[in-house]
Amino acid sequence: MSSVLVVGYDPQAIPGVDAAAVHAVLDAQLDRFAELDVEAAMTVVVHDESAEPTLVASLTARPWDVVVVGGGIRKTEQLLPLFEQIVNLTRRHAPQAAIAFNSNGGDTVEAARRWL
Repeated sequence: MSSVLVVGYDPQAIPGVDAAAVHAVLDAQLDRFAELDVEAAMTVVVHDESAEPTLVASLTARPWDVVVVGGGIRKTEQLLPLFEQIVNLTRRHAPQAAIAFNSNGGDTVEAARRWL
């Protein structure tokens, strides 16, 4: 069975964002992965000292086929250091995984499927 780790920015840490709505979209994507017989998990991070241990724990939880980095991290200029950290930690702790990028939470499955 293929496996995908989705890494996103914690919507609860973004002022003015409806975190419940964002989680609903991401949960729907996890359900789609299950329908496709893909084992998927999601981890959310914030840009602080907790990011690295959270990412390392998630990246080493199992051998991932694909790690999808969310557009909220990739497209936000202030989060460039976090984006770089995610890419480098993925290379170090999940070197077998392809790295994919979604545009938004709703196209996470499509981003992963490009590499499965």
